[in-house]
Amino acid sequence: MNFRSFSRLAAFAMIILGARYAVPVLSSASTLPPGARPQQKSTQGQTRTQKLANPLNDLLEEAQHDIDTNQFEAALTPLQKFLAEKPDIAWAHFQLAYAYTALKRPDEARAEYERATTLDPKMSEAFLNLGMLLTEKDPAAAVAPLRRAVDLLPAQSRPRFLLGHAQERAGDIPGAVASYESALHLDPGDVEAEIHLGNLYVGLKRYSDAETKFRAALELQPKSPQALLGLAQALDADKKPEAASAYRDYLAVQPDTPGAESRTVHLLLEQKQYDAALAELDRADAGKPPSLDSLRSRADIQIAQKKWDDSIRTLEKAIALAPNDAQLHGGLGRVYLQKRDFPSAEKEIKAALALDRQNLIYWKDLRTTYYLAGNWTAALATQDLIAKAETPGPGEWFVRALCYDNLKQPKPALEAYEKFLELDQDKNPDQVWQAQQRSKVLRRMLDQKR
Repeated sequence: MNFRSFSRLAAFAMIILGARYAVPVLSSASTLPPGARPQQKSTQGQTRTQKLANPLNDLLEEAQHDIDTNQFEAALTPLQKFLAEKPDIAWAHFQLAYAYTALKRPDEARAEYERATTLDPKMSEAFLNLGMLLTEKDPAAAVAPLRRAVDLLPAQSRPRFLLGHAQERAGDIPGAVASYESALHLDPGDVEAEIHLGNLYVGLKRYSDAETKFRAALELQPKSPQALLGLAQALDADKKPEAASAYRDYLAVQPDTPGAESRTVHLLLEQKQYDAALAELDRADAGKPPSLDSLRSRADIQIAQKKWDDSIRTLEKAIALAPNDAQLHGGLGRVYLQKRDFPSAEKEIKAALALDRQNLIYWKDLRTTYYLAGNWTAALATQDLIAKAETPGPGEWFVRALCYDNLKQPKPALEAYEKFLELDQDKNPDQVWQAQQRSKVLRRMLDQKR
């Protein structure tokens, strides 16, 4: 939490009892600063805000002025001088802690807040600020003071939200859910609580509940980026088709978010809304060179539309940006296979294998390229390499049989057909029929040679 955020929260703490704290003043009988409990009478019947002749009051006024004008370093000296004389004044410790917080001296701030809470166990603002201070680096330690602030301020929703935030950061998800829910019970218009709770529900796979919370937040703040993104992610996780539209709503208020852009395109592609997906890419790429992710997505769309030439040009642009990306070379090789441009396919697939030699998909694509190009010997050699890493299935045995058959090698061809028939168990009737017929022919050929 940066200081600006803390200052806003601290300002809230300073007004949470219903009035901004006045400059603390003391009478000779005073034991508590007036700001802790406004209008409380002194033992002499005077209010705490009455200024009596006492040099210590000047120190407190000076410190208050420095804090009000953001001169936090200057506030330290008068506060330290005051506490040297009056070490048991909780409010002065609170003011010193606040100054230390502003100066990003958290250890000293923590000690002063803790001293204030010890001196005045009912100083809710000290417990609240201590909890906020600890939430950033030690959220588990922040839970106890924030829980105390909740106890002291049972009608206030914000302490419950802050407690939930500390519990969430500390990994106590059930506790955080309960705190956020109780905050919303007190203040149904707390958008932050709705969003935090929605995100926790997504993590708990309570997608319907998450959707409800994000939609409630959007009723209050229709353009909230956090709520729009949360709704899209909840719908996405729940596999609802309207997730793509929700992502587009988010991008309308928060453009140039690569992760959301790519996810939107992916979902539109899944739904076969190719024109909408391309329009989304065009919007994202407007006025700037396309990114590598954009080119990948565009190529996926063009391949799905069977626009082979367009996809080749797109993949070539992507490879120019990432020449050592095996996936791009492998994808381009597959497109060339579709166009039956076997030399180009072989070149790109070999480039992919040079970058990722263990990828069996590329080896299988290379085998297919050799087979379709009529290079039976190379296809068999490649199949032998694949078989070392993966037990051949019926399809591999069928291809092996065809290769041997085309090479006029009847014995290994027959063995491969028989192995295919054994493994396939009539799952591919056309190939089964072909294998059965060729097996009959090959047996006759072998019998004639005996």
